[in-house]
Amino acid sequence: MDIQAVSTAAYIVASLLFVLSLAGLSKHESAKSGLTYGMVGMAVALAATIALVVDDSAGTDNRALALGLMVGAIVIGGAIGLWRARVVEMTGMPQLIALLHSFVGLAAVAIGWNGHLLGASAGEPASMVNIHEAEVAIGIFIGAVTFTGSIVAYLKLSARMKSAPLVLPGKNLINLGSLVAFAVLIVVYVVMEESDGAQEWVLVALTVLAFALGWHLVASIGGGDMPVVVSMLNSYSGWAAAASGFLLDNDLLIVTGALVGSSGAYLSYIMCKAMNRSFISVIAGGFGIEARTGDDVDHGEHRELDAEAAADLLREARSVVITPGYGMAVAHAQYPVAELTSRLRARGVEVRFGIHPVAGRLPGHMNVLLAEAKVPYDIVLEMDEINDDFPDTDVVLVIGANDTVNPAASDDPGSPIAGMPVLEVWHARDVIAFKRSMAAGYAGVQNPLFFRDNTQMLFGDAKERIDDILHYLE
Repeated sequence: MDIQAVSTAAYIVASLLFVLSLAGLSKHESAKSGLTYGMVGMAVALAATIALVVDDSAGTDNRALALGLMVGAIVIGGAIGLWRARVVEMTGMPQLIALLHSFVGLAAVAIGWNGHLLGASAGEPASMVNIHEAEVAIGIFIGAVTFTGSIVAYLKLSARMKSAPLVLPGKNLINLGSLVAFAVLIVVYVVMEESDGAQEWVLVALTVLAFALGWHLVASIGGGDMPVVVSMLNSYSGWAAAASGFLLDNDLLIVTGALVGSSGAYLSYIMCKAMNRSFISVIAGGFGIEARTGDDVDHGEHRELDAEAAADLLREARSVVITPGYGMAVAHAQYPVAELTSRLRARGVEVRFGIHPVAGRLPGHMNVLLAEAKVPYDIVLEMDEINDDFPDTDVVLVIGANDTVNPAASDDPGSPIAGMPVLEVWHARDVIAFKRSMAAGYAGVQNPLFFRDNTQMLFGDAKERIDDILHYLE
């Protein structure tokens, strides 16, 4: 049996399954089948790769070492993945995904350096040697940027690092200068002779530069924009994988990396449009940081209500819209929210959900939480689908959301989120905002919504407060 031919065919099948997976994951109804396609595709790809390693090492002196390293890597990686999947909570998914992106970046750096140490294939013409060296440098650069950028994203999302953007003097010049320096270093690296020991030092400088640039790019971005950053890092990890595929002459890595890279970039573009941000600004790193925070503005006094009063408002309502945010995930309130939805609909109340494209700290975070709690797909609407209906809505429940319902985005040109499309909940008759305190949101911006005449605050743990409302609705 020709293992090479069989593996190539398996890679084609795996690639098709990955395409079907992306298509399935784009809709609620087909997400489960999309996930299944992805898992089967990865299993096929892994089996084909193992078969190739076994076949390539047959009859060689280092076969035992190759097989031992492969098995060890599979066991260690599988154990870590299984452990993290079992212990991670939904609130920890954004930082876990950022951390997983860092693994891809680090692997790309290691593969790039391995490609440098092994060199081009013997007998290759000079042009092909130059192409190989360019692949090495580009792969290391993308991988290193992805690695440190993902680490910073993980630290910010897990609150191990301040979410406020880092503002160094001339930060844009630092980023542009780093890209120019990279271009110079890659040219120097390619034109130098392999026998010249200075070539490795050039690659060391390029690697260090990329590590520093990745750290600075993400550190310069504020917490409110982290969902876009996670999506962009996903794209970077895809391109890093594709670069590794060229170095390893692995078609599946090239195809898979291109799929991840392009889909991540397109998702980032969609999210940037939803936030009225420049796509180029995301790639450049650090946007929305020049404006003031507005914390010194006196918004007046807020009003409070208790669970019983909230239940009374809901009991009299004909139309209710629920706009969840990261606070709902932290409180694990999706299940009582689903129960509240069921109770209200049984009373004849029209209940719908309004989901902002960047609600939470991960694209689709709120959709997954609501699906987990068995909330019907057909009442979960995107921002563009629900915004025009708020003037005809009796009650809006803002559960743990802050920046995505902030009217300063349209009313205050000096706000860091100025111009960002938001859920215009303030047009409803009554707004009930569930919060633990009056602290600013993740973007560090105070929300004038909480001080409006038609808004009342319900303080405390969101899960407990909704349970209280359910008690009074009985």
